[in-house]
Amino acid sequence: MAAATEEEAAAREPAGRPAAGPALLRLPEELLLLICSYLDMRALGRLAQVCRWLRRFTSCDLLWRRIARASLNSGFTRLGTDLMANVPVKERVKVSQNWRLGRCREGILLKWRCSQMPWMQLEGDSLYISQANFILAYQFRPDGASLNRRPLGVFAGHDEDVCHFVLANSHIISAGGDGKIGVHKIHSTFTVKYSAHEQEVNCVDCRGGIIVSGSRDRTAKVWPLASGRLGQCLHTIQTEDRVWSIAISPLLSSFVTGTACCGHFSPLRIWDLNSGQLMMHLGSDFPPGAGVLDVMYESPSTLLSCGYDTYVRYWDLRASVRKCVMEWEEPHDSTLYCLQTDGNHLLATGSSYYGVVRLWDRRQRACLHAFPLTSTPLSSPVYCLRFTTKHLYAALSYNLHVLDFQNP
Repeated sequence: MAAATEEEAAAREPAGRPAAGPALLRLPEELLLLICSYLDMRALGRLAQVCRWLRRFTSCDLLWRRIARASLNSGFTRLGTDLMANVPVKERVKVSQNWRLGRCREGILLKWRCSQMPWMQLEGDSLYISQANFILAYQFRPDGASLNRRPLGVFAGHDEDVCHFVLANSHIISAGGDGKIGVHKIHSTFTVKYSAHEQEVNCVDCRGGIIVSGSRDRTAKVWPLASGRLGQCLHTIQTEDRVWSIAISPLLSSFVTGTACCGHFSPLRIWDLNSGQLMMHLGSDFPPGAGVLDVMYESPSTLLSCGYDTYVRYWDLRASVRKCVMEWEEPHDSTLYCLQTDGNHLLATGSSYYGVVRLWDRRQRACLHAFPLTSTPLSSPVYCLRFTTKHLYAALSYNLHVLDFQNP
């Protein structure tokens, strides 16, 4: 409270420089910015304690941008794109230190009585999560660490459990255990479902008006999202193996499938989106059964994958398709169900035992921090995880957990 009062007092202080003081304060502002740009985080903090004018000056986003780009989960991508331009960079760097040090407060947002295999997505101040054959939308409270108990919306339509879903173009595209794909408009009651596969649809993705789906029936299919063509299959790809994960390239030219690795070929294959033809295999040293449970494009030429063989792999198609350029091993030999990245240095994974969420700094080989979210009697995989710059959300069999890094 005292710190907040001091911040408010500083904000009310006149913006002009002090009339007297060290020579440093009389330098042109451009030169002072250049000098301060060489300071690290600790030095900037000390300089801010000299006077209120310097405190305000050293809060400039330009001075913290370089530090933020080297920090974990500060809202900057590897190419320097600022994903959260409306939030002061200095404040993001402060919270980033909690991610680096593993300082957080654990809580439970939702509980359910029966064991589930939930999937979730975040969009703005809303959280979408699957429970059995429904998808529920909840609104976050302002703190981001709690939810309004009454759902904003309930999206139904599947006869069996929802296996996976994505948000795209104000639609929810869902994959069900009934072999169907559901298309729901978020802000209306419009819902369409159509038979897509002979067995359960394990995964789905949607970009640029195109839907791709993968199934236990050993096929992947391409569909249009256009309302007049829903359910018209554009391509059927025989993968010769169960498809566990799928993702469309940001260039909308190809998509990748992650399969069970029960055949004599790589579980990661890239297909042409327009023709459905196989373009390439990724990797050559997967052991049998090393199925890929989650895969995502980070850029048009880079991908991340994880699965049964306990590794997270980082692929760069410009360097090699035969071998990944970086890999991280789960230290307790657990299957990795899901992964998420901040687009820069932070990587988060969900393990198959005891609800363990691990944080990784991609510049290091070893795990940075581990957070077991269940005890032995209720051991559960982490089926899905998502995070913002302030919170991490993990969906387990009986609970939806939150790790609050803003207010540890």
